[in-house]
Amino acid sequence: MNFKDKFSKEEKRVSTDDPAMSDILSTYLQEWLPPSKDIVVTCIGTDRSTGDAFGPLVGSMLQDQSLETFHIYGTLEEPLHALNLKERLAAIRKNHPNPYILAIDACLGKSTSVGSVVLGKGALNPGSALKKDLPPVGQLHISGMVNVSGFMEHVVLQNTRLHVVMQMAAKVAAAIQLSEAKRKQVNLESSPYQTFTANMPPVKKGIR
Repeated sequence: MNFKDKFSKEEKRVSTDDPAMSDILSTYLQEWLPPSKDIVVTCIGTDRSTGDAFGPLVGSMLQDQSLETFHIYGTLEEPLHALNLKERLAAIRKNHPNPYILAIDACLGKSTSVGSVVLGKGALNPGSALKKDLPPVGQLHISGMVNVSGFMEHVVLQNTRLHVVMQMAAKVAAAIQLSEAKRKQVNLESSPYQTFTANMPPVKKGIR
């Protein structure tokens, strides 16, 4: 669970009320993710807290989708949380040398931001909303604004509406699925075979 009360110009914010949210977010992902690298997605959070379950929900929704260019870590069954984060990150880096990490986590912020998803460049700081000292994660991050900050954050997280978290998680998962399809299409269009056949001269009729 991270904390955000200000937004930079480079961050992209999309409301879950926008019917086109998944498509908009997938377009931003397509622009910012490196096309030639597989992406490690770290879905941070815990199923023991409604508000903090955003990340693991996204992970569980993506786990069975047979994604080829995204590697998913952190689900409801095997959450990636404060107690195991350092250990799991070390294992991830062992399995994926020099990984490009997309970090996903729930976030507390201003009341006007609740229900929004923020895509930003650079690492996020998991645990910052609860004053926990955890390592920053990711070259790119998605923060789901699940509730307001400022007072008794543990209680706020426990009293976050499940509907808000589920809706947000479903749309983020859909955006990543769309991004997968777009990345595979880009890779297909730029494959050596496509380039080779595009440069071949047309076959003249009557010549065999």
